[in-house]
Amino acid sequence: QVQVVESGGGSVQAGGSLRLSCAASGCTYNRMSWFRQAPGKERVFFSSIVREGSTFVADSVKGRFTISQDTAKNTAYLQMNSLKPEDTAMYYCKITCQSLQAYWGQGTQVTVSS
Repeated sequence: QVQVVESGGGSVQAGGSLRLSCAASGCTYNRMSWFRQAPGKERVFFSSIVREGSTFVADSVKGRFTISQDTAKNTAYLQMNSLKPEDTAMYYCKITCQSLQAYWGQGTQVTVSS
């Protein structure tokens, strides 16, 4: 059974930092992607990492967010610095397994107050 578990969300003041984790079990991921969904808005992709190490970070968060991974732990991380109120959202992790099946986590809430 494949499980995807995000953690690390919380409430911070603007300018603060959080580190999200996405731990996968039951499959070895090829790609791990981060999405976020603000209240009343669509879920938006903004960052990904492939097992070989290549990363992508959208311009909207580039310079503030960094994606990394520990392949031995089958876990990816999202370091979020200089957080802004507009970063407030539910953050979701999606993994693509070597079987090419994709799985979502349950999400972790990030709230940034001004």
